[in-house]
Order: sequence, then structure tokens, then C-alpha cells
Amino acid sequence: MPDHHHDHPHKREIRVSFEEFLEQFPELPLPVILNEEAAHDFSKENEVLNSLIIDQYFLPLEGEMDELTEIVPCFRFPKTKDFHAIVYWKAGLMQYYFILVTISPQGVLIDRRVLAGTFVEGDIVTQSVATIDEDWIITVVTGQARSGRGALYDASTSKTTSFEVMPDGSIIDNE
Repeated sequence: MPDHHHDHPHKREIRVSFEEFLEQFPELPLPVILNEEAAHDFSKENEVLNSLIIDQYFLPLEGEMDELTEIVPCFRFPKTKDFHAIVYWKAGLMQYYFILVTISPQGVLIDRRVLAGTFVEGDIVTQSVATIDEDWIITVVTGQARSGRGALYDASTSKTTSFEVMPDGSIIDNE
């Protein structure tokens, strides 16, 4: 008697479990500083994600991504009880960002925020560095410089913003 429940065995295999997805993000003790150096460290230490994980978990978060876009898993917050907080690095042409996503234990998106990164617009380079502290308060310092040799970082352009991850996983702006 043929068993009709197993007509599509391949369908099941290409789903990546949520646990498997989370395992791509090692827990890191806080505080963590997200800057250009950290980006290089994460891309050395952590595997580039396979296309199944990208299609299943990141396309819904990021929308369309071209083939130049690379996603590197960075880490997740330790000791979050009611949600998972993961940080990944998204690199594309002339820009890259660290992105924080909070996800319920069931795998449902709670919140998403770009934390830091670099992007180039014309000859202006905008860079931001984020520090995530033990209390889940995130401080972001953003500054601009003109690109090119000997470009000076203009401290007067720098501004600081801060936000916070709440116990329910939502991300709020601090005034």
C-alpha cells in the first residue's frame, strides 16, 4: 500500500528549522562594538549563510537582494528570555550595514533596526558605529567624511543617537 504522506520528501528537506537558523549566530557577551573592524572579524569567524537560509529567513526581512549582496551572521544577544535578538551584516555595493532583528521564540519578526554601517553617496562617506551594552541600550555615533586621499573626518558632522531593546523585543528610540 503506497503511503501518500511521503509523496514530496524533497519539499520537507529544503526547509531550514528555526533552531538551525539561530545556530548560525553564536551568543556573544555584551558589550559589543559594531564597526568596520568587527565586520571583518565576523566575516572571518562566521560562515557565510547558505542560499536556503537566505531565501527562507532573509528575503522576507530584506526584500529583493541582488547577487552582489552578502549576508554574514554576526551574533545573538545572550540571556534574552522572551525573544531572540540577532545581528547580521549586510554588504552590498558601496554600502554595508549591521542590522538587529528581534524574533519571537516561534520565529515571528518583532522588530528590525539598522544599527551601524557605511555608505557612500557621491564623494561623501557616512559611517556609523554602534555600541550595544549589557542593558541592551545601543548607542550609535554617525559621522561623515569626504572620500578620497587624505579625507578628513569632520567631527562637527557627528551625531549620537540611542535606542533600546525592550524586554518584549521591541526596539524604541531613546530621547
